Amino acid sequence: MSSVAEKIDLSLKLTGHYNEVKEKLFEGSPDIINNQRKKAFQDFIMQGLPTRKNENYKYTNVQPSFAPDFKYFHSREQKDVDLHEVFKCNIPQLDTHLVLLQNGWYYEGNSQVGQLPEGVILGSLGQVATSHPNIFEEHYSQLADTSEDALLALNTAHAKDGFFLYVPKNVVIEKPIQVINLMQADVDAFVTQRNLIIAEQGASAKLIFCDHTLNPKRYLSNSATEIFVKENARLDCYITQNQHNRSTSINNIVIRQERDSTIKTNTITLHGGLVRNNLKVILDGENCQADVFGMAFLDKNQHADNFTQIIHAKPHCLSNQVYKNVLDEKATGAFAGRIHVVKDAQKTNAFQRNNNLLLTDEATMQTKPQLIIDADDVKCSHGATVGQIDEEALFYLRARGINEKDARLMMMNAFAHEVVQNIDVEPLRERIDDLIDKRLQGEISRCHDCDYNCEC
Repeated sequence: MSSVAEKIDLSLKLTGHYNEVKEKLFEGSPDIINNQRKKAFQDFIMQGLPTRKNENYKYTNVQPSFAPDFKYFHSREQKDVDLHEVFKCNIPQLDTHLVLLQNGWYYEGNSQVGQLPEGVILGSLGQVATSHPNIFEEHYSQLADTSEDALLALNTAHAKDGFFLYVPKNVVIEKPIQVINLMQADVDAFVTQRNLIIAEQGASAKLIFCDHTLNPKRYLSNSATEIFVKENARLDCYITQNQHNRSTSINNIVIRQERDSTIKTNTITLHGGLVRNNLKVILDGENCQADVFGMAFLDKNQHADNFTQIIHAKPHCLSNQVYKNVLDEKATGAFAGRIHVVKDAQKTNAFQRNNNLLLTDEATMQTKPQLIIDADDVKCSHGATVGQIDEEALFYLRARGINEKDARLMMMNAFAHEVVQNIDVEPLRERIDDLIDKRLQGEISRCHDCDYNCEC
């Protein structure tokens, strides 16, 4: 079947499903979500499921991931089990406000959130849309442009629930908020999750997102997160992806910064079948800073694609991007990073780098750094490298009595450390370092701490 035919067939399949369940999608959702749902569905019809002919998806074929007959979660499923007992975070020293989501839905049994500062709103996206309509309507779907990306449009068309966080003016949440996204079903499943995060003027928070699969069924997760960082606010967002080889994870994150704000994102892909991360950051006020990091470890036939857009919309802003990949066996990876400095965004400093380490001759990496500069008083740079371990450096270490295996491991750990050291939550950083070390030594050939040995 040709790619055009596949696109038509699968798009019609998804369109048909939407029309079949439309009443269930609209039921119980407030008008603001449903109005955006209507527009998003039309945008999806206009675009269709992306193929490699779409320049933004040139290196990632998402078509096969949508082919199976999935179970969808368009309504909340009541669980008799305590998910806090089913899943245990393996970082005992990590002191967080803990939140669980299952199959895209906020878990009603969340009992470990703990005491939050006055005025903070944390909970179910669907419920907050009703309980705090003014805050919700002002922000929901204001950043997620469904005309730009068909998968973002599909998320908005299906969105029912997810994670919501509102941090009031000048409020600092001292402990990180840890959001555990669990996928667990008795059949192959399609999961939609929508998140909305708002940090008001002078607010500060750290978020840790952990993505896990709890059994070996085939999963397709299509999530979207909108983040508003208001004047002089700070938000750190750490994402660890640890899913089995039969999973597909599509993540859209859009961040808008106002003046004097700071954001940091760090996405660590430890395991996954097909992973596509879309990150868009809009520096929409003077003196903003955005630090954007990513790291992926891939083997077997795994594939990870990081697509970033950093838009400098106002003067006197700074952005730093560093993405790295280690690819083993027949793994494939892609990185496309686009910096756009708009007209009059003078005194911009924007830096981007993508470095990739191939451990075999069969591993492949595609990288496409891009600069679009419409202002003249700027400092911008971008660069990319794809290569194998430096044999001269390896010889240097071996000449000092270090055996080849240990020398290679030392070099790979040093390669990864530049990204990992930018995690500002010490127990998480130490745990990620430990998992990376085990991953590089081949001690983890599947999702960490999973009881299922998925060989696919």
